[in-house]
Amino acid sequence: MHDTPKKPRNVPLPQRPGGVEEPWYQMGLRFRCTQCGNCCSGGPGFVWLSLLDMQRISAFLNMEFDAFTRRYVRQVRGGFSLVEKPDYDCVFLKRAGGKAMCGIYPVRPGQCRTWPFWNQNLQTPEHWTHAAGRCPGMCDGDAPLYDVAQIEAGRNHPESPE
Repeated sequence: MHDTPKKPRNVPLPQRPGGVEEPWYQMGLRFRCTQCGNCCSGGPGFVWLSLLDMQRISAFLNMEFDAFTRRYVRQVRGGFSLVEKPDYDCVFLKRAGGKAMCGIYPVRPGQCRTWPFWNQNLQTPEHWTHAAGRCPGMCDGDAPLYDVAQIEAGRNHPESPE
């Protein structure tokens, strides 16, 4: 498998009403991953992988790269994505005792590391609130505060969904 490196995306900043160039989240946003698994389940989708993601995950699982890709990776739309379980959960989402957790959290793909700072969630405060309805970590008032530069880094990361 070869990987074409993605270039950083320069997604235009969401603007406040009236065309002000400052994003609505200029004062920052709070987030702490609670490892609830909600962002890893639901309907069908894609967890995009870079070559580096695949190398990290295969090493973490102590698997040969080719064996890892045959078992856990699918090629779609000119890229690579993790396979899903039949119920559309991520193949690495583990559930036990009413708790959900990522089985590869320390080496999770770039797309997962940039959640919730995806363009679709940052369009408006309403979009953020809608996403927070499924993600308790976005509602945590004691969570770390991410400044606008950190948020933009996630939003414009090559593996962050469009």
